[in-house]
Amino acid sequence: MTTLICNCNRTMPLDGEALGAALGETLTVHTTLCRREAPAFQRATRSDADLVVACTQESRLFTELSEQTEGAVPLDVRPIHFVNLRETGGWSRENARSTTPKMAALLAAARLPEPDPVPTVTYRSAGRLLIIGPLDQAEALAASLEGTLQVSIFAQGGAGRQERRYPVLAGQIQQLSGWLGAFKLSWSSSNPIDLDLCTRCNACVAACPEGAIGLDYQIDLNACKSHRDCVRVCEAPGAIQFGRDAVEHEETFDLVLDLRAQPAFTQHALPQGYLHVAPQAAASATLDAVLKLREMVGEFEKPRFFQYKQKICAHARNEKVGCNACVDICSASAISSKPDRQLIEVNPHLCVGCGACTTVCPTGALTYAYPSAPHQGKHLRTLLQTYAKAGGKNAALLIHSQEQGSRMVNDWGRAAMLDKSLHGVPARVIPWPVWHTASLGIEVWLSAIAAGASQVFVLATHEEAPDYLRALREQMDVAEAILQGLGYEGEHFRLLQARDARDVAALDAACRVPAAQTVAKPATFALMADKRASLDLALDHLLQQAPALQVEEARRPAAIALPAAGSPLGSVVVDNDRCTLCLSCVSACPASALLDMPGQPQLRFTEKNCVQCGLCASTCPENAITLEPRLWLSEARKQPRVVNQQTPYGCIRCGKAFGTLKGVEAMLGRLAGHSMFQGPALERLKMCSDCRVIDIHTSSQEVRITDL
Repeated sequence: MTTLICNCNRTMPLDGEALGAALGETLTVHTTLCRREAPAFQRATRSDADLVVACTQESRLFTELSEQTEGAVPLDVRPIHFVNLRETGGWSRENARSTTPKMAALLAAARLPEPDPVPTVTYRSAGRLLIIGPLDQAEALAASLEGTLQVSIFAQGGAGRQERRYPVLAGQIQQLSGWLGAFKLSWSSSNPIDLDLCTRCNACVAACPEGAIGLDYQIDLNACKSHRDCVRVCEAPGAIQFGRDAVEHEETFDLVLDLRAQPAFTQHALPQGYLHVAPQAAASATLDAVLKLREMVGEFEKPRFFQYKQKICAHARNEKVGCNACVDICSASAISSKPDRQLIEVNPHLCVGCGACTTVCPTGALTYAYPSAPHQGKHLRTLLQTYAKAGGKNAALLIHSQEQGSRMVNDWGRAAMLDKSLHGVPARVIPWPVWHTASLGIEVWLSAIAAGASQVFVLATHEEAPDYLRALREQMDVAEAILQGLGYEGEHFRLLQARDARDVAALDAACRVPAAQTVAKPATFALMADKRASLDLALDHLLQQAPALQVEEARRPAAIALPAAGSPLGSVVVDNDRCTLCLSCVSACPASALLDMPGQPQLRFTEKNCVQCGLCASTCPENAITLEPRLWLSEARKQPRVVNQQTPYGCIRCGKAFGTLKGVEAMLGRLAGHSMFQGPALERLKMCSDCRVIDIHTSSQEVRITDL
């Protein structure tokens, strides 16, 4: 491994000796690596060792220089890893010694390999573009895209040009669905003018006394007084025919540009290939849309961001819906409910990889695949362990997105250099860029605290949908309740919101909060692919060192009450007066938290397994189950405990137990008044299945078919 660091013309303090000691490498502090000392970079590119360059500002220059250096290892064989030290700590008001641990952590994380490859999702676009909007605006934009895309226009009023250059559709749009390369438009046309036959001679426009025909060549039927002058002047082409039946149409397109005030898609994350430019939008927005459309021709791939395990999904059982968290939160409308099939379906082409569904999923049925949880865990451990090794104290993680979040952090660091009232990213705050902030949840945050972090901050920009912020707050409330209940003092989690550079001052103040209490001995466990396993490992470590449990047993809390919203932990309360031990809840529970006892009328419960999905409560025919969000601190939470047991009911003929006393009594009470269960038939309900058959065939009171 070769690491190149530069103090950017001595504008930021770098302690090369301390950084090298933390990384196990001898480091030379350069002053102008991108200019006068560029030969040092060129020498490094000729080595087979992995290369890390502590500069993102000149990443393009370094990349081009590597490609032009004779003997350099090709970038597709050995890519260069760039990391930003300047904006994240170099321009801080704090001294070099205080920022060195964070810089060492960032350099160590930059050395990590790329995530393992995962299956991909493919889009194929041949450039068939549909523009929906006023005809004049659509034709003007079509002209700027001509030669690159095959344009069709769905006219929504406006005056078109005389020259026919693009296919024009019209009518009432029924539905627009799909994604890049596979948009499906359904519409009905009932207007008297057939656009395929219309020659745009404008004779009908001139002949209509009401002016009901515009240059979009559609008749306003509300203004038309049925003079039919237009029909007479259009006799030769025959394009106008009143009384025409509505015709349903369907056509596919690769791309859609929507110029209407109300977009066809209302979700926060629009499908790939769909662009909406409102009528009042600035010219720059229109230009940006045109440039994006020009690039959307060809074949594209993206990672399949999720994995789904139906077996442990808590969404539905027996057409009863329990957990609906992923369906409700998806900002791309990529997840749909299929309760009849006891599952959810995720459309990989609509999925944008935000990971919010995996964060709110209580069981881990939906997991984030790229990057995977083990990869994220390795990144987390590398940051915290290197920070501690370099002498850092009270580390705080600042989780932000790779795009807007990184830009916000850079703006913050740059503003701190120019504005003396700002401090910049604090020395103990370690930025951690991820694909999307909503992809990490309570199991990762608590694992970070268990690994020695003092706090976890999540930076949200305008990228995050409102529902994402709600879910993150709910999970932070649960995580904070756990730590406070265990006696860890201080504020451990905070959701920060910043739209752009105007919010830098608020962000600067929000991050300068006192450090919170953390564990005395950091954990070293790895994050697991199984979400619940990671959560259990974090909780076990936090429980072992919890200040609230380091006192005599009489003063220890028995359980920690948790907020109902977003809690993945808790118990169930069974009303024994209502419960008949029908065990419907056992078959409905996806996490094996509710269990029966073979041969005995018992209902058992393992609290550690409960995900608070509510399927048991919605399935119970007696409404005997309620949820209790909590963290039970006893080791008994990992073992099954009996929550209800009843007296077995024995067959009145052979004595074999076949149900519970309460269950049989409830059945007899409900069926006693039914005409089919009178006399011997009612008595048979008190028998086991074998004895019922015997009694039917031996009873002299039964009418047999041979007697008829």
